[in-house]
Amino acid sequence: QVQLVVPMAVVFGPGSVPGDLPRPLPFRDVQEMEISVNCERPPCLSLPRPLLMGGLADAALHPLQDTTLGSLTVYVVPETSSLLPQGINVYVGKHRSALVRAVGSLAALQARLREVTQVMSFTAASIAAALSDRVPDGRLSPDARRDLKSSLGYEITFSLLNPDPKSHTVDWDIEGAVNRYVKPVLDKLSLVANFSVDSQILYYAVLGVTPRYDKESSSFLLSAHSLPHVINPVEARLGSSAASLYPVLNFLLYVPERSHSPLYIQDKDGAPVSTNAFHSPRWGGIMVYNVEAPASPQASFPLHVDVDMARVMEVFLAQLRLLFGLSREEVPPEFLLEGPGNEGLADWELDHLLWAHTVENIATVSTTLTSLAQLLDKIGNIVIKDDVASEVYRAVASVQSAVTKLSLGHLHAAFQASKEAVTSSERAFFDPSLLHLLYFPDDQKFAIYIPLFLPMAVPILLSLAKIVRETRMRKKEPTKMD
Repeated sequence: QVQLVVPMAVVFGPGSVPGDLPRPLPFRDVQEMEISVNCERPPCLSLPRPLLMGGLADAALHPLQDTTLGSLTVYVVPETSSLLPQGINVYVGKHRSALVRAVGSLAALQARLREVTQVMSFTAASIAAALSDRVPDGRLSPDARRDLKSSLGYEITFSLLNPDPKSHTVDWDIEGAVNRYVKPVLDKLSLVANFSVDSQILYYAVLGVTPRYDKESSSFLLSAHSLPHVINPVEARLGSSAASLYPVLNFLLYVPERSHSPLYIQDKDGAPVSTNAFHSPRWGGIMVYNVEAPASPQASFPLHVDVDMARVMEVFLAQLRLLFGLSREEVPPEFLLEGPGNEGLADWELDHLLWAHTVENIATVSTTLTSLAQLLDKIGNIVIKDDVASEVYRAVASVQSAVTKLSLGHLHAAFQASKEAVTSSERAFFDPSLLHLLYFPDDQKFAIYIPLFLPMAVPILLSLAKIVRETRMRKKEPTKMD
């Protein structure tokens, strides 16, 4: 079993201490919860959550709290405190702290703290999503397989699609937008993986789906059931994933051709999508950017279009959060979450990614080493070189270190160890000395050499049979006596 430990420091303000709280303070309490995801391998997870209670309320939250990755600080305020709005019992900041309204008993407070921990660290759904590729089909919801899988790096490609350059000359300041809006997000995500960003402009690139004209609104519509057919024709023009070693995230800005303008996207209920965009899990997103028709019918073409990059990047960053599984929809109604600001994600959301990717990395290493062991059992004449063996030992040691660090609540160290384990295990499995045995086993040797040697062996075998017959016939002939 893998234990995930979330250290939580709970600070009580004056008048917020439950009457049945043990004395003296501080004291340590451990709350455990076991989550079963019906996984085949690795084994299911047991998730203890230690809660360290005690201390004194302090108005200066962030400078005094523990900023260690994976740790949480909760400040309990009196039940009548005006720091929280009416009807709000929990306020979650953009760092690793939260304000919680006091309740009467210790048991009720522990239940509320458990909800805070699930929102700010991990849940059964997030762990199940991290292990979705190793859980049998039918035991998870379809949404559990939508998040991006853990990788050492990601490539982000921003593409501007102009299918009608004779009508529109589109100008987008993608470099300035990336530096202003995307770079702060990627700087924070650099703890998770390495990111590279590029951009391109594609002319005469159409969506591949003919939109439906609506007479009432005098516009063209793309229904929800036609959206899956949009991606394949466009992806053939992108060409970004052909030579990529890492997963590619595509963000496309589509300026409709003049004959299909304005173009709007509908949801499943037939209502227009407010952002006029949609995203595809593990692939990216597409936004339709309509151009206002010229006021004068004598306007000259092509029209010059300046793209509002602030509006576009707001949509693309929201889609990036969805691709990584960072959604704030499943939050209790009495919770109030502060916006992430210019960084695009809160500190505790970064921890959320690290928890999920660490568990997924451990499972990946387990699967890779198991596959390598099965390969060794099938091929008896395989030779393991010293460097391959050292990579296997290093992977085992790193994954054991990651499991140990998780049980101690050291999230950052556990994640780094899991990344090293993934790197070592893949180096061992894809070593060139093993690949030729993997793709050229003994049965293929027989299939190749039998057609070569069989024609040569038939005359030899027939000659040997003739010699044997002649020898036997000589022995049977009577000996002549003079």
